[in-house]
Amino acid sequence: MSERENTATVGAMMLVAGGVIGAGLALLFAPQSGKKTRRQIVRYSKKVRNEAEARVQDTVHSLSDFVENLNDSTSELLSQGEEVADEWRRQFMEAIESGQKSLEKQKKKLSQRWD
Repeated sequence: MSERENTATVGAMMLVAGGVIGAGLALLFAPQSGKKTRRQIVRYSKKVRNEAEARVQDTVHSLSDFVENLNDSTSELLSQGEEVADEWRRQFMEAIESGQKSLEKQKKKLSQRWD
C-alpha cells in the first residue's frame, strides 16, 4: 500500500472517529429523553461499527492483493535474474573457450618459430 493510500485511509478513519465523537456529544446534549438518546447512541454505534468493519475488510483485501502482487513480481524477477545469470554464464564459458583456442594458436606459432 503506498504512502498516499495509507494517508487517505488514516484520514478516513479520523473523519469517522470525529463523526462518532461529534454525534455522541450532540446526542448527549440534545433535549430529549435519556431512553431515546440511549437508543440513538446504540443505533449509531452499530452503524459506525459496521462501517468500520467494512473498512477493515477493505484494507485486509487491499493488503492481501498487495502481498499477492508482490509475491508474483518477486517470483518473476527471480526467474528473470536466473535467465540473465544463465546467459552470462554461457557467454563467459564461450569467452574462456575462445581464449583457450587463441592461446593454443599462439602456442603453435611460437613453437614453429623456435623449431
